Order: sequence, then structure tokens, then C-alpha cells
Amino acid sequence: MKVYGKNVFNELKSSYKKIKRIYLSNRFKDENIIKFIKEKKIPYEIIDAHKIEKMGKNNQGIVMLINDYEYCNVKDFYEEDTIVILDHLEDPHNFGAIIRTCEAAGIKSIIIPKDRSVSVNDTVYKTSSGALANVNIACVNNLNQTIKALKENDFFIYGASMEGKSYKAIDYAPKRVIIIGNEGKGLSRLVKENCDEIISIPQKGQVNSLNASVAAGIIIFDLVTR
Repeated sequence: MKVYGKNVFNELKSSYKKIKRIYLSNRFKDENIIKFIKEKKIPYEIIDAHKIEKMGKNNQGIVMLINDYEYCNVKDFYEEDTIVILDHLEDPHNFGAIIRTCEAAGIKSIIIPKDRSVSVNDTVYKTSSGALANVNIACVNNLNQTIKALKENDFFIYGASMEGKSYKAIDYAPKRVIIIGNEGKGLSRLVKENCDEIISIPQKGQVNSLNASVAAGIIIFDLVTR
């Protein structure tokens, strides 16, 4: 996988051995990064600035070749008090933004489905702006089976949807899961049926729904700041 940008590099510094190779623009001037690369003896190559521009949009003159992201086991999340599930989210920019929100709110665990869903890719790395280093992602084969297992481990499941009880009136359980739906379709039918409670964000305007990452931010920060 190719990832790019200074923030992503700084995210990877603590686990720099994951970096297979680095491509630097011949115009790259960040002496601290160059020093780190040389000190850790990370393989690197200096290439023409016009060539590196084609390797990734807004890459800031640095592109890294790394192994694919290693997902966590969902069982590792059972001791957490808050988990976020993304129900077939498709936009990597939304995914990256939600990772940033979770990291800022102190939430360490996100679950995504394997099929028909965005995965951790180069755009997610870039959009998360380094937050991915402090948030764990689990990728599961079946969301509904995962929800059932979470319930068996004392989690209460809250699904965010347009209809439901206002998020401001929710008295959250000590162990809770927040589910954010797909950008266009919202929560899938079976996932909604498996929720213990549906929560909503009251709206006064003419727009019929909020962006998934915006909705996640509102609900998550309300939850963690109470």
C-alpha cells in the first residue's frame, strides 16, 4: 500500500519498520524527516517532483510503501466501554474523519464490515491525519453476529437514524456501542432491528440528513463530555 504526507509519516515513526521504502521529491526540504529516515536506515529514493506528484494527491513530497493495514480482533474490544460501528460506510474521507473524531474523544475501537464497506486505504490514512496510530480497527465478516456477541458481553447497542429518541435525552449504558449508518441508506434493516435503541439528531433545516462523519461527531462528543 502507498500512503503519503508528513502527518502519515509522523504517525508511522513509532513503528517505522513497517515502512518498506520511501520516495522523496527532489524538492523535499523537511530536514527532521530526512534525518530520521537516514538515522533509522529506512530505504529511500529521491525522485523528480513532477513524478512524485502523480503518486498521490497532495502528498507533500513524501510517499511511503507499507504493508496493508493489520486489523484487530473484535474480541480485543470487549473490555472497552465505548465502541463505534460503521454500517457499510463507503466514503474513505468520512471514515478518516470519524477516526479523527474517535481519537480526539478518547475512543479507541471501531468496527467495520468486510464486504460493501470502505477499508483502511491510503485516503483513510491521509484523512485521519495521524489519528489511526491511536485507534484500533476490527473488520468482521458479519455485523449482526458481531452485534449479538457484543450484547453477550454486556454492551448496549445504540443505532443512529433519522427517527428515534433525541440523542440529548439518552441515558447511556456503561458499556455502549454507537452505530453510524451508510451515507445514503442509513442503517441496514437487520442492523437496525438488532439495536437496543435508535437515537436521532433533531434538525430544524430543510436538509433531510447530516453527513455521516458530522453526525458521528455530534453524538460521540455529546456522549464523552457528559
